[in-house]
Amino acid sequence: MSDQTSVTVERVIDLPVDAVFDVLSNPERHPDLDGSGFVRSVDHADRIQQVGDVFTMNMNGPHMGGDYQTDNHVTGYAKDKLLAWQTAPAGTEPPGWEWLWELESQGPSTTLVRHTYDWSKVTDKDLLEKVKFPLVSEDQLEDTLGNLAAAATG
Repeated sequence: MSDQTSVTVERVIDLPVDAVFDVLSNPERHPDLDGSGFVRSVDHADRIQQVGDVFTMNMNGPHMGGDYQTDNHVTGYAKDKLLAWQTAPAGTEPPGWEWLWELESQGPSTTLVRHTYDWSKVTDKDLLEKVKFPLVSEDQLEDTLGNLAAAATG
């Protein structure tokens, strides 16, 4: 489902919630998950363990003129339930868009994964015009969930 300031997709993955969370909380795995094609590699990252953690990714996209880096500021953390971060060009404060992962155990070996791309907190009109949200489509988010299912089982 989508509206004007966010896109949300969900999928049931046949893995226990802790296995899914283990993949999501490890930024080293994020290039394998990315359905947008923007994430290239990790520049600096430790396993996500709490709100306030920051991890840096190497990215590439025409919207930024090619190669660039992002700092991802963890804004939500609840083990086996929630991960969220706001992304910013490296060395800057986040301008307001957020990636949110919500996990709900559906039993001992199944997890409902909800992934949201939310730009409702972006207030900079120039940035809104430049980026033309949503930069990542619903189909690309669906691809990310498919990649997560494959990565978590592999």
